[in-house]
Parts: sequence; C-alpha cells; structure tokens
Amino acid sequence: MGADGFSDHHVEGVPTTPTGVYAIGPTVYGIAADPGVRYPYHRVAVDDWWNANADSPHYNSFQRSATNPGGHSEALWQEDPAYTHFAVITYNMPPSVEAPVPGAGSGIFLHEFTKPEGNPTAGCVSLTHDHLVAVLTWLDPDASPRVVLSPAQHVHRY
Repeated sequence: MGADGFSDHHVEGVPTTPTGVYAIGPTVYGIAADPGVRYPYHRVAVDDWWNANADSPHYNSFQRSATNPGGHSEALWQEDPAYTHFAVITYNMPPSVEAPVPGAGSGIFLHEFTKPEGNPTAGCVSLTHDHLVAVLTWLDPDASPRVVLSPAQHVHRY
C-alpha cells in the first residue's frame, strides 16, 4: 500500500494507493525470467520505462526509449528487487478509463517488497517474492481477474 494510505482521489507523485476495482494489464513484466505466468511476459531490459510524464501522449504506459520520458517516469530495469516480476493494475488506463487522465496518477503495479520485512510503496501493492509469484502464476487472463483496492472498512463499496 502507498506510504500515505488509500485515496479516492489519487494524483501523480502522491504516495497513495488509488481505491477502486481494476483489471490486471495484458502483460506481466519483470527483470527476471518468466516464473510461469499465463499472461504474455516481457522481460525488462535497459531502456524500458513506465512513462509517468503527464505531458506525454504516452502517459501511463510502458515505453522503450533511450531517453527518460520525463516527469516521474520509472526506469523499470533499475527497480530491483521490486520489479523482479510485476503486473500492471489498470488504474487510470484502459479498460478502467477510455484514456489516461494526465496527472491523475500512473504506474500502479502489483510487485515485490523492496525490503524483506515489507515496506510502504509510492502507490503500488507489494507482496513477498513467494506470495507475488504464487499470485502471478495463479492469475488467468481468460477469467478477466480484477483487484479491489480499498481499506477493509470500505470494501463493501465494491
């Protein structure tokens, strides 16, 4: 969960996890080799970015580029161990919205803790390595899985 908890009004650069029900993106990514997921898998390499530049026409999407797309964009290949494997939670992107809303937040992932004891995130959902791999290999794209992001006391809204 985000360092500042959950938010019904998440915005770029604020470490909150956006509340709602979201699909899992069509591709699973990771610095390491495919652990056996049922989704298409992209092994992250140098120049693979998540574009978090609200002024970019490619905002809130995977991008391969020799230059930083700007804004809060993430160099995916440098986020080890967090991005050993990760799934995209489709906050502020199709099919959750028709097109990303600039500044409404980007790069919400299901990924690994960066510290063995666990830690807050910039807005993502994180798990231990073993639990993450178990979830990623269990997810079946044919079942159109969804994730509910909410404090326990508000989950009834979804």
